[in-house]
Amino acid sequence: MKPLFFLRRAWLLAALLFSAATQAQPVATVAAASDLKFAIEEVATQFEKDTGHKLRFVFGSSGNFYTQILQGAPFHLYMSADENFVFKLADAGKTRDRGQLYAYGRIGLMVPKGSPLQADGELKDLALALKDGRLKKFAIANPEHAPYGMRAREALQHAGLWQAIEPKLVLGENISQAAHFATSGSTQGGIIAQSLALAPSVGRLGQFVLIPEAWHVRLAQRMVLTRDAPPAALAFYDYLSIPAAQAVMVRYGFEMPKP
Repeated sequence: MKPLFFLRRAWLLAALLFSAATQAQPVATVAAASDLKFAIEEVATQFEKDTGHKLRFVFGSSGNFYTQILQGAPFHLYMSADENFVFKLADAGKTRDRGQLYAYGRIGLMVPKGSPLQADGELKDLALALKDGRLKKFAIANPEHAPYGMRAREALQHAGLWQAIEPKLVLGENISQAAHFATSGSTQGGIIAQSLALAPSVGRLGQFVLIPEAWHVRLAQRMVLTRDAPPAALAFYDYLSIPAAQAVMVRYGFEMPKP
């Protein structure tokens, strides 16, 4: 009985020490582009089960996060939808290094149920709808600071529609808000992230079709650790490279970078 008693006591002491050490570490705060919301929350749930580390997520536009980190915002891991923001932060000395590419994203046309628009990835019906009056409002993320909005603008410019559609645009602060506008019935459609359209809660609201990737600059998504990142942030940074995490990302439409 004594060996069993001491074994249980040692196990309990070890568990208490681990719990105390975990609680003593600061919670890692992740600033993540809005297109990641469904995919990264699923990955994070498994990460927390596997490691015991806790994470706090803030979702928004990559450009806004760039400005906030530049001004000293206390984020530990920055997951941008545009790698250029990461490079600029690295050049400003705000990060540990130049980070790593974690995914490529895609954009597409989202047409809500009941819309007069057709789900056409080459935007031919959108062009007709601009001429015949079917299109009243169209949603994209703000191209001034949201990478998915920048790529939407480039695609519309490629199709020769930007000048005609610009007065009808409803701009989301980020791609998640743009997806809400595109599916809520307040617009006839919009250009959103494939990763959001593949989430059941969004996809059931309409039809989604990809826009040719050659129509815009590729959405190269890069992440980077800031200088004061705690161990939990570093652990999650590494965790995103394992096959199980990447499988979740692929399920949400992301393409994984080649090793």
